[in-house]
Amino acid sequence: MNMVELDGSQGEGGGQILRTALTLSMITGIPFRIERIRAKRRKPGLLRQHLTAVNAAAQICGAQVQGAEPGSLSLTFTPGTIRSGDYRYAIGTAGSCTLVLQTVLPALWFADAPSTVRVSGGTHNSAAPPADFLQRAWLPLMQRMGVDMELELLRHGFYPAGGGELRARVQPLKTLHPLHLSERGELLQARATAVVAGVSGDVAARELDALNEELAGALGEVAGEIRGLPSREGPGNALLLELQYAGATELFTAFGEKGLPAQTVASRLAREVLAFHRSGAPIGEHLADQLLLPMALSGGGSFRISTLSSHLQTNMKVIETFLPAEISTTAEMGAYRINIE
Repeated sequence: MNMVELDGSQGEGGGQILRTALTLSMITGIPFRIERIRAKRRKPGLLRQHLTAVNAAAQICGAQVQGAEPGSLSLTFTPGTIRSGDYRYAIGTAGSCTLVLQTVLPALWFADAPSTVRVSGGTHNSAAPPADFLQRAWLPLMQRMGVDMELELLRHGFYPAGGGELRARVQPLKTLHPLHLSERGELLQARATAVVAGVSGDVAARELDALNEELAGALGEVAGEIRGLPSREGPGNALLLELQYAGATELFTAFGEKGLPAQTVASRLAREVLAFHRSGAPIGEHLADQLLLPMALSGGGSFRISTLSSHLQTNMKVIETFLPAEISTTAEMGAYRINIE
């Protein structure tokens, strides 16, 4: 079988190129070689979370791998057969558990028996979708497509300490159905959650008050709750806003930092939430990235977004390299329609 050659510096030049290639290589059995891994990042090459994803993928499909070492700029991955099992991986830093899970879970949909995957590391950091995003926004859409899967947050892990853990349970896939998200429908609920660990609850209360004040005019009253965690899971502070529409749910996050006023954290989140809500698009920029691959595997799908990111366009090209999928982009008034065939 011919080996796919990838340039890790193409487009946005980040880790998504590698993660998508690993997932599709496991599923299709097509080997690949990638050069200039994460070339456009401040620290190029493989970091701990990327190595964890590579090693996890290799174990799950019995792959032969060359170049899997810290800082490596090139990697060759020759997959074997996907195997179900009970897998555990430790990133060892606050690197994202969610990105590691999203690399290997689609492959395990195609295993011949149920699997469990536990990943420890960071569950809430600014460089990746938090665990809540996978649970509330991504997972329900995967279940609508026919995926039988559960995601459980066992322990929070904030940057820079990490120490969090996620567990996924996956059943073999029967049928993966195409998904079409053209309209999001009416807003059913807006819910805010302020998460604090080793941080005063007063900070969380101020964040929720400030957020509600900024969003009330557009969203009405926003339900709010404080999720107070044991100090051993911190220090950490995340402010989450979930928008539940009739057609899909989106979740947005802002992170508190030492010396950063609660008002500033709330304002950052409010700007992102309001921009999305006013766009009329059914899904946001980050969820679009994570829907593209499952839709391509299903053989079809479509969605509308307000922003066509470089990240998404790069992901399209990698997917089309491995799969006989045609992904088209059509500009509409204030939005873009993505269609997968």
